[in-house]
Amino acid sequence: MAASELYTKHARVWIPDAEEVWKSAELLKDYKQGDALLQLRLDDGTDVEHKLDPKTKNLPHLRNPDILVGENDLTALSYLHEPAILHNLKVRFMDSKLIYTYCGIVLVAINPYETLPIYGADIINAYSGQNMGDMDPHIFAVAEESYKQMARDERNQSIIVSGESGAGKTVSAKYAMRYFATVSGSASETNVEEKVLASNPIMESIGNAKTTRNDNSSRFGKYIEIGFDKKYQIIGANMRTYLLEKSRVVFQADDERNYHIFYQLCASAQLPELKVLKLGQATNFHYTKQGRSPVIDGVDDAKEMVNTRHACTLLGISEPYQMGIFRILAAILHLGNVEIKDRDSDSSIVPPNNAHLTVFCDLMGVTYQDMSQWLCHKKLKTAAETYIKPIPKLQAVNARDALAKHIYAKLFDWIVDHVNKALRSTVNQNSFIGVLDIYGFETFEINSFEQFCINYANEKLQQQFNMHVFKLEQEEYMKEQIPWTLIDFYDNQPCINLIEAKMGILDLLDEECRMPKGSDDTWAQKLYNTHLNKCALFHKPRLSNKAFIIQHFADKVEYQCDGFLEKNKDTVNEEQITVLKTSKKFELLVELFQDEEKATTPTGPPPGGRTRLSVKQTKTRPGQTSRDHKKTVGLQFRNSLQLLMDTLNATTPHYVRCIKPNDNKHPFTFDPSRAVQQLRACGVLETIRISAAGFPSRWTYQEFFSRYRVLMKQKDVLSDRRLTCRNVLEKLIKDQDKYQFGKTKIFFRAGQVAYLEKLRADKLRVACIRIQKTIRSWLLRKKYLRMRSAAITIQRYVRGYQARCLAKFLRRTQAAVTIQKFQRMYRERKRYRRMQAASLVVQCMLRAYMARQKYQAMLREHKTIIIQKRVRGWLARLHYKRSLEAVVYLQCCIRRMRARRELKKLKIEARSVEHFKKLNIGMENKIMQLQRKVDEQHKEKKAMTERLNSLANSYAVESEKLRNEVERLRLTEEEARNNSNRITTLLEELARLKKELCDTQRDKRTIEEWADKYKLETEQLVAELKEQNMLLKTEKDDLNRLIQEQNQEMTEKMEKALVEETKQLECELNEERSRYQNLLTEHRRLEDRHDDLKEEMKLMVNIPKPGHRRTDSTHSSNESEYTYNSEFAESEESARGAEDVTKAPLDMSLFLKLQKRVTELEQEKQSLQNELDKKEEQAYRARAREEDEQNRVRGAELEYESLKRQELDTENKKLKNDLNELRKALSEKSPPGVTAPGSPAYKVVMEQLNSSNEELEVRKEEVLILRSQLVSQKEAIHQKENKQTMTEAMPCMEDVHKMRDAGEITQAYLAVKESNRLLESQLQTLRKSHENETEVLREELQSVKEDNNRQQQLLAQNLQLPPEARIEASLQHEITRLTNENLDLMEQLEKQDKTVRKLKKQLKVFAKKIGELEISGQMENVSPGQIIDEPIHPVNIPRKEKDFQGMLEYKKEDESKLVKNLILELKPRGVAVNLIPGLPAYILFMCLRHADYINDDQKVRTLLTSTINGIKKILKKRGDDYETVSFWLSNTCRFLHCLKQYSGEESFMKHNTPRQNEHCLSNFDLAEYRQVLSDLAIQIYQQLVKVMENILQPMIVSGMLEHETIQGVSGVKPTGLRKRTSSIADEGTYTLDSILRQLNSFHSTMCQHGTDPELIKQVIKQMFYIIGAVTLNNLLLRKDMCSWSKGMQIRYNVSQLEEWLRDKNLMTSGAKETLEPLIQAAQLLQVKKKTDEDAEAICSMCNALSTAQIVKVLNLYTPVNEFEERVSVSFIRTIQIRLRDRKESPQLLMDTKNIYPVTFPFNPSSLALETIQIPSSLNLLFLTRV
Repeated sequence: MAASELYTKHARVWIPDAEEVWKSAELLKDYKQGDALLQLRLDDGTDVEHKLDPKTKNLPHLRNPDILVGENDLTALSYLHEPAILHNLKVRFMDSKLIYTYCGIVLVAINPYETLPIYGADIINAYSGQNMGDMDPHIFAVAEESYKQMARDERNQSIIVSGESGAGKTVSAKYAMRYFATVSGSASETNVEEKVLASNPIMESIGNAKTTRNDNSSRFGKYIEIGFDKKYQIIGANMRTYLLEKSRVVFQADDERNYHIFYQLCASAQLPELKVLKLGQATNFHYTKQGRSPVIDGVDDAKEMVNTRHACTLLGISEPYQMGIFRILAAILHLGNVEIKDRDSDSSIVPPNNAHLTVFCDLMGVTYQDMSQWLCHKKLKTAAETYIKPIPKLQAVNARDALAKHIYAKLFDWIVDHVNKALRSTVNQNSFIGVLDIYGFETFEINSFEQFCINYANEKLQQQFNMHVFKLEQEEYMKEQIPWTLIDFYDNQPCINLIEAKMGILDLLDEECRMPKGSDDTWAQKLYNTHLNKCALFHKPRLSNKAFIIQHFADKVEYQCDGFLEKNKDTVNEEQITVLKTSKKFELLVELFQDEEKATTPTGPPPGGRTRLSVKQTKTRPGQTSRDHKKTVGLQFRNSLQLLMDTLNATTPHYVRCIKPNDNKHPFTFDPSRAVQQLRACGVLETIRISAAGFPSRWTYQEFFSRYRVLMKQKDVLSDRRLTCRNVLEKLIKDQDKYQFGKTKIFFRAGQVAYLEKLRADKLRVACIRIQKTIRSWLLRKKYLRMRSAAITIQRYVRGYQARCLAKFLRRTQAAVTIQKFQRMYRERKRYRRMQAASLVVQCMLRAYMARQKYQAMLREHKTIIIQKRVRGWLARLHYKRSLEAVVYLQCCIRRMRARRELKKLKIEARSVEHFKKLNIGMENKIMQLQRKVDEQHKEKKAMTERLNSLANSYAVESEKLRNEVERLRLTEEEARNNSNRITTLLEELARLKKELCDTQRDKRTIEEWADKYKLETEQLVAELKEQNMLLKTEKDDLNRLIQEQNQEMTEKMEKALVEETKQLECELNEERSRYQNLLTEHRRLEDRHDDLKEEMKLMVNIPKPGHRRTDSTHSSNESEYTYNSEFAESEESARGAEDVTKAPLDMSLFLKLQKRVTELEQEKQSLQNELDKKEEQAYRARAREEDEQNRVRGAELEYESLKRQELDTENKKLKNDLNELRKALSEKSPPGVTAPGSPAYKVVMEQLNSSNEELEVRKEEVLILRSQLVSQKEAIHQKENKQTMTEAMPCMEDVHKMRDAGEITQAYLAVKESNRLLESQLQTLRKSHENETEVLREELQSVKEDNNRQQQLLAQNLQLPPEARIEASLQHEITRLTNENLDLMEQLEKQDKTVRKLKKQLKVFAKKIGELEISGQMENVSPGQIIDEPIHPVNIPRKEKDFQGMLEYKKEDESKLVKNLILELKPRGVAVNLIPGLPAYILFMCLRHADYINDDQKVRTLLTSTINGIKKILKKRGDDYETVSFWLSNTCRFLHCLKQYSGEESFMKHNTPRQNEHCLSNFDLAEYRQVLSDLAIQIYQQLVKVMENILQPMIVSGMLEHETIQGVSGVKPTGLRKRTSSIADEGTYTLDSILRQLNSFHSTMCQHGTDPELIKQVIKQMFYIIGAVTLNNLLLRKDMCSWSKGMQIRYNVSQLEEWLRDKNLMTSGAKETLEPLIQAAQLLQVKKKTDEDAEAICSMCNALSTAQIVKVLNLYTPVNEFEERVSVSFIRTIQIRLRDRKESPQLLMDTKNIYPVTFPFNPSSLALETIQIPSSLNLLFLTRV
């Protein structure tokens, strides 16, 4: 293909850049052959000219289409070159936040420097069992591939993790090991991974250090072998280490540190146990202060020290050994501070009493003299004698440092050996997976011997990698029968030969080390002489004679020769080692320096025959010790590296290349220059180059046809896809060398797929333009027609408007004339009326003024006359009074004079005798008369006195009146006098008032004017106020409406809160059910584990079977076994016997798991106990408050009633007294007239009697009211009052109405009092019983708390014991606890048995008595004469058909046969098709009924026990058969319903027929066995769900995601080397129809088995949840599935599932709601994702998805066509900001193992038991119908 076809205008290319490495640019014009310049435009809009190399004329790299960018596999790119690889990694890392990418067989992992939620158990489960190409790239995918190949090919595997320091190698290796521990089924039973992880703090502390590139750089390589048994479960692990950087112990470069352990020790120096080490700050020691960076930001060395010590304890390194390690490390630090001085030029000396050397000797347990001597001397041996020679200061310092490095290396090997001992297993391994965590290619400013060895190892690994890639490519071509042509790839064998061949660098280094006076300079000269100008890979620096350059596969590296010989020799003064070996106080030190044949190193022979790699030889022959000891480090490393390569070559390798994106450790920051440097060094680009050299792009024929169908014409499409693709390719690509046809795939060279994509995009673009042209033409035509119609309409309306305007103008003109006429008339009339009104006003005012004047004159005259009249009257009265007084006075004087004269005359007569005689005649008679008259006079006097008094009073009143009148007249006179004086004043005032009147009138006019003005203003103000009032009314209405709305909102909120609270309570209930059912699952798993262990022990240990042991128990609980039958007792006894007799090796992992499980159960029990305490306390408080309230209300009512009763009593007594008095009065002897009916007394009595009767009726009504209140109060207190009390109350109320006497009322009140006392006594009794029950519950709760505390104390004591003793103690404690529980249950059982026997005896006695009474009653009814005289006639008794009672009788010895035929050997298929559903359950219940009927408790217990065990056994045997599990789930539920239906409880009997109620159980209460059967049904349900899940699991991803239900909607994108599963429906693949058919099969089978409809709904809901969860999880882990077209496919598939639910009437099951997260994910793939409105819509729509899931889908969204757009990073950030307030779980994937809690609603059967027939096919002839 010519370049002119690709390098056209708008084509995009990559050009080199100094900062970004590569920049993207766009061609501004077509390239023509011979052009030296390219006109380009960068992405930022800058135009540049790119000059082509005049020699090579190489054009810049073409850029891949955007649709290919971001692919999971780099080999899927059409253009395979460095900029394309770098850009694809950057887009995935920066935009999609994806850190893993495939590059052929290599997994590229970029360190995100951030914790990501992609390593949880849910992710592991999602990758488990999947093909490597079917899921997004992940370290778990590589681990799964290696695990699968190990199990499938039975070949050992290796995972090679390499990369720079800080790239994440150790973390990747850790996650791979975690994956193996989880998928192998051993994550919960073994702690190998935990131990390996526990070894990390130790290995990091002694093997990691801070470098300039990494704060925690591993300075050694390690290879971890994870061993598996025949079941491919982890059994152990082993660690091998390579090339520890010992030089770091004595020297560190700037800004670097020594190993972490030294700084941890210095940071913890103040601890009491470490004070003997005499350490201080790290800056005080020479070995820790050279790098001048003793502290790492964010790292607490003291805290890390605690972690290190804890890890040592976990791995079995005891406290004394830990202190020994710390002593050695502290001694190394003190040794570095030992000062050596020059004695002369050839000798040196340690100053005496050197403090640090003294501490070193004390810690090591050696003498100061010996160590100080051999630090400055060495021993020379000749054939004849031995010399001790002093050494100069420089050599002494080097010897000191060599000793420190040697001690540290020995300690490192010892620790590694102990770690391996902790990880070692006694079981022989079947296979292993090795994880190699080794340093990557290194190049620094100063590169020494360590970097040389590291790069040498990477050269070997790169060679192995290249060969493996080349081999895979060759196998692929041969498999597809592609003509094989040799691919030229980089072979680094020359570089390896340069290093390790004869006369190579290592060989010359060893030779120089053997020379007596060899030096780095002489070695450098030998290198120059041997390789310079002879080897193209060896160079010499221009300005140095002590360095050399090697061209490695990754880059050129310059090595400094200084120190190579010393590091290669690694010599140590043997006398110093001898001094250390003589230490007698320090056993660990002696152990470190044992002889080589006795030394325990990590390279020793492993158990189980595994191959190990080593740095040193592990076994030596006698006599070879000294020679082997002299092996150089380079030779040892070469040998160990060769062994490693042999191991890797013997395994199947898997490669993980870790990339460090930046040096600043910023999260998700990509530095292109650093990344491309590592890509070149780790071999990724070499893989790409090898792939690009051949045919990197590969398509199946079906995928090619589906993708490029748009490039074909209809006539080109044939039935043979291969022939169709061949014909099309020959037309599209003329050069046949650009592609090859294989057996199943088409192979393309680099760039061809991009060319095909360009053709496809052009074809689609042309089609889109044509569609757009047609649609736009149609739209514009419609727009024109709409505009024309609108214009006509507008014209019509405008013309009509104009006509209406003209008519309106004419009407207005005529109206204006009329208005003018009436306006003028109105104006004239108004003027006339105004003049008329003015005239009238003037006339009125004048006439009024004249009238007022006349009135004033008349008024003055009238007042004058009145005054004159009054004065004259007063004068006349005064004259009259004076004349009268004078007359009266004269009369008085005359009468006084006459009286005096008469008196004088009488006195003279009285003195004469004659007069007295005359007077005495008739004196006596007159005396009597006078006496009488005196009396009369006395009476009259009395009357007169009274009259006189009254007259005096009246006179006094009258005189007072007159006196007042006189006073008033005097006042009137004075007033008149004053008035006469005031007349003048009034006249003056009148004149003044007239004047003021004029002023007032003037003011009045002013005020009237002001009033008019004010009126207008007031009217305006009123109008304004009205408007404001209207506004206020409107606001009021608005506020009222707002208040109503708020009330409505509050009501809705309260309703929502109530609904949410209800939902929360339902969720809590479901969680509690789920927790309980999970415990049942765990219990079942432990049962299975127990059975398996029992079988294994039977196979391993041959011991006699113990005797039969019976445990008599019918009780069961949720926390223990279901039944304590003989089988379990036998197995338990056999297990104990095996443990006691043989002490066989137990499974420690199981014991640890059991112990852990016991701890969890205890914690859960404690939490539940605390919750129970809180609930009980709350309930107790609520009850107390309620009781107080009731008592208070009841007390008030009782007090009121008592007062009322007292008042009534007093009234009754009063009435009774009145009635008695009346009776006495009537009974007395009185005249007949008095008591006659018409007499007044009789009327009075009758009135009193009537009033008494009325009062009595009133009191009766009050009594009735009081009685009703007491009855209602009694009903409120006693809710379960019997009917007899109510029936007794009615006659009482009737009797009250019949009462005619007050005494009866008194009796009624007495009865009321008695009933009240009775109620109070009953209330007291209930209160006492409630208090007793509460006290009993408190005591039980206290006992439970004490038991719990005791268990916690025992658990705490056990945790302090060693592991073996802890296991034994925990098991002993469990055995003791179970034994106590068994004893308690047995005691309860015995008590209940005694009670039952006692009640049975009483029942029999009562039955006999009743029978005797009936017989005696019949005998009494029949007379003796009838018995004797009645003849007996023979009667023919017809045989009646037997009436069956719905029971089945069997013999006890036939019980095993019943279980065998009905449970163990029953075929579900035949029963489901031919017999009624649930027949086995009915048969078992009928047998149980007969056992209950005959009152045989043993038979009931054994039958139920055998049934439960039989069902468990058949489910264990055939637990993978769906029909078996479904069949027994249905029958177990039916058996449970039968136990409920015929239990005799009213709540279960209300649906029964009378005949069914007669069949209820009569002797036994099986409520506890119902709980056991319910638990068994839960286990069967969970097993059924698991079986159905296993059947559906392979179909879900293929049918819901991969298969194209709507053909042609989703296009297939190019894929890389790891092909995904094809989405085309090939033969054998699953489709949506497969899922629907399987669901139909499930549903029909359950219906045939008679499963309850509610249970079927729960099963279907669970299956739909699994379908939705698995589909969504795969969608979240597959980038190729996140596209618009795939969203449409998913929504269509979900609609098909919903249609299936409608057909089966299962829409109410809640299954549809479980698919809601999947539906929302599909909608998320299809909605717009650009603006803020779209973000808001997404946030409101996706309420069933978590934030992590939404962001993950948006990150994974991948356009299938160029017309789709990617989701921008800013939009994803907007979504994250909007969703940050959500409170949800951070878990990414849905839990596919989640099982909804199941319930078994009661479903009674209408089938009559007596009508059930047992078919002969069941072989149950030994059953007899009763």
